[in-house]
Amino acid sequence: MRPGEEAALDLITHGEIDVEGRMVDASNATLYAAISHNGISAHCVYKPINGERALWDFPDGTLAGREVASYLVSEACGLGLIPPTVLRAGPFGRGMVQLWIDTKDGDDLVDVLPPDDVPDGWRMVLRAHDRHGDPAVLTHADHPSVKLLAALDVVLNNADRKGGHVLHGTDGNVYGVDHGICLHSDPKLRTVLWGFLGEPMPEQAVAALARLLEQLDGDLGRELRPHLTRREIQALRERTAALVRAPRYPEPNPDGRPIPWPAF
Repeated sequence: MRPGEEAALDLITHGEIDVEGRMVDASNATLYAAISHNGISAHCVYKPINGERALWDFPDGTLAGREVASYLVSEACGLGLIPPTVLRAGPFGRGMVQLWIDTKDGDDLVDVLPPDDVPDGWRMVLRAHDRHGDPAVLTHADHPSVKLLAALDVVLNNADRKGGHVLHGTDGNVYGVDHGICLHSDPKLRTVLWGFLGEPMPEQAVAALARLLEQLDGDLGRELRPHLTRREIQALRERTAALVRAPRYPEPNPDGRPIPWPAF
């Protein structure tokens, strides 16, 4: 099932969830499940609120709602960069349900590589050394949709854009996943997608931001209220307006921690 199909949102909203396993590397309870409805079936990610780990800077029990809010923002932008995501009841209580994205092995858009192995045109984020002491580079693809995702992350104030959260779907599209610690009112941007810093954002991103700003004063603003505080919605509006005025990729705060850890 393609994420952009209207039936995909209906499926994850109303489908019966059958949990098949747990993603053990995730910090919060993240379950892999089959989902079916009206003869249509697919797979999904189910994150029950009861399985969320408490964080010092995000209110308890809000991560699932932030995932839904991030999806709503992406849709308002018209970018389609986040798979269909809803908040609903499930086998282990209310939680976030998101359509699963299939990817091809070896088709990564973010990687850590020896300097000589970096593909032509890829953007370097930082140089380091691997556990053996050999030189290594954190790098990502210079892909049009990765540029759009990097712009969306600025608006979302994404505090956890790891390399494994940037997916190249088998349908050829790029998707971002895992948006539980987004949309805080304080600046918290942490991402592996710093390769465009200081550059102008593409015209498609600028148009998407203008569309978002307009919708924040309408239906979108009302749709976000169950998931975010008024202060967080206002901060989202202010970030978007600032980018519309000066659409450039920001530089990291020199006093902050600009890259999430672990990076993947």
